[in-house]
Amino acid sequence: MIGILGGMGTQAGLDFCSKLAKLNRGKADQKYPLFILYNKANIPDRKQNLKKYKKVLNSLVEGCRFLQKSKCKFISIPCNTAHYWYKDIKKIINIPILNMPEIVYLNAKKNCKKNSKIGLLATDATIKTGIYNYYFKKKFKLVSPTKNLQIKSVNKSIRLVKMGRTKEAEKAIKPAVNYLIKLNCKKIILGCTELPIAIFAYKSFKKAKLSKKFMDPNLLLAEASMRKYK
Repeated sequence: MIGILGGMGTQAGLDFCSKLAKLNRGKADQKYPLFILYNKANIPDRKQNLKKYKKVLNSLVEGCRFLQKSKCKFISIPCNTAHYWYKDIKKIINIPILNMPEIVYLNAKKNCKKNSKIGLLATDATIKTGIYNYYFKKKFKLVSPTKNLQIKSVNKSIRLVKMGRTKEAEKAIKPAVNYLIKLNCKKIILGCTELPIAIFAYKSFKKAKLSKKFMDPNLLLAEASMRKYK
């Protein structure tokens, strides 16, 4: 059984579950994966509590322990920023926890040439903590939007998704996407789990899955979860 630690945010967790289902679409009910979604929405805000490291860590560990006690075989965490606490969670939890940034890196390594420019759209906290740079700096050049675009495009789009205003979020993220395309980024990582909702909400799952421009960590994590589940 797959354990899913969600609530960061709630729509992102539901998007992850939706992708698990869509990856198995067309099969009999009994062929779909068994999973538990713990929508632990009371985890302290990651970006506002980087300095209160243990406060967030304790809440994440509490969620993982619940899934561990529920007989889950491994855990997926559909939140990029939460992986700042990944190494310390791993020291405490006894079942495997999939590593989202590492999964995205391995996908890029397989599909992109060495030293390619890769764009990163993410929260301020994900960029500041370097959870993607830790992997990508070995073979790629990560590029992020300007400070102005980060505030007026990326952060605004994330906020609008959390408010349920998806169409507005789709419009808000476009300037940041265009900036990275102009810099000749071969791929763009949607490094906040709200951003695939903004980019793909009004497109078919097939188009999202076959996108040559965007890397969706939530989708890649769902695919990795299914491989491990089988």
